[in-house]
Amino acid sequence: MSEDVDRDLARLSVPLVGAVESTGDLCRPCRLVDAGGAPIAAVSAFFDELQAAGRSASTLRSYGMDLLRWFRFLWEIDVAWNRASRVEARDFARWMLVSGKPQRSHWRRPGESVKRRAKPVPYSPAVRAHTETVLRRFYDFHLDTGTGPLLNPFPLERPRRGGRAHAHHNPMEPHRNERSGLFRPRLASRIPRSIPDAKFNEIFARLPSHRDRALVAFYVSTGARASELLSALRSGVDPGRQVITVIRKGSGASQELPASTDAFVWLRLYELEMQGRLPKGRSMPIWWTLREPYRPLTYHAAHRMFERAVRAAGSDATLHGLRHTAAYRMAEDPNLPLTDVQFVLGHALLTTTQIYLTPRKQEVIRRVLEHHEQQTRQAERRAVPAPAPGYAPETLQILFGRS
Repeated sequence: MSEDVDRDLARLSVPLVGAVESTGDLCRPCRLVDAGGAPIAAVSAFFDELQAAGRSASTLRSYGMDLLRWFRFLWEIDVAWNRASRVEARDFARWMLVSGKPQRSHWRRPGESVKRRAKPVPYSPAVRAHTETVLRRFYDFHLDTGTGPLLNPFPLERPRRGGRAHAHHNPMEPHRNERSGLFRPRLASRIPRSIPDAKFNEIFARLPSHRDRALVAFYVSTGARASELLSALRSGVDPGRQVITVIRKGSGASQELPASTDAFVWLRLYELEMQGRLPKGRSMPIWWTLREPYRPLTYHAAHRMFERAVRAAGSDATLHGLRHTAAYRMAEDPNLPLTDVQFVLGHALLTTTQIYLTPRKQEVIRRVLEHHEQQTRQAERRAVPAPAPGYAPETLQILFGRS
């Protein structure tokens, strides 16, 4: 382990140099480059290993963003990637927690500086956990090939007490990996955030075009991910059977998803609105921009569309919240088996779908408030004293107006 250096991580300014570039090459769809634009060979070799294991280009890019964050930190403290020790890994984990996200210029005005935040915004626990996992796998790969350091800077956590593995394991439950990364933060279990029906109707009313209404109607009825629905082609739309074919994000397989009747009605209105202005052909995408030059709709454009409607409705809902809303609606239907919901959502494990059996926050609050109101009424009834012997109850009822 290298010498323990006392670094002022709160004041450490990591420049936004380097980038994860898309190459357009099927063999190497993306690469990580340094400040001079030269690709980093160690990351390219790691990407080749991931691609050989069947990982998609989006997965490589996601891993590349985590590696870029780590390499920027190493470039700033002047430590080579293959010389990094547990000290640098520890300081990197602390830097992500205390220094916060870097300031970036506005995407529409690249040369204009943004207003400095009063307090740094730390990276979320999910981002820090994902980064730790990617870096541990990156160094494990180079340890196996003999091209990295002798020890992984991101090791697994040691057992707190020197006992045998799974000493307190319940034999009726499956075994799980009880060892996690040493610098991996603990993630709290979160309830998926769905959109209440009243708020969804208000957001839907704010959508300005038939295309947006059709897109949101398909999202909330199919439960498809944002990128999956945007991958649908005209040949995959079957109004007669009320299904639409999408490309699954993880496996890349085609799957038919049932949708509501309203979604196909809005889709037909959108097609009539854009008739004669879009390229023809069954292999063409369904979703296009509404202004010339017409281009296929991207994820970021769909996200901005829904964000504008949400802001106009005074809500904080997200585009991914439509998938949670669809999942809750299907899971709450007693006539729909949970395995069917799992198939529609594309979950590999049924335990993932079981998350949507957790009661929604709004419903829990409503039922608990009704419980409190009922308890108050019962306490008021118990507080009414019984009439003393010798008094007629009907007389007291007329005198005091008791019901």
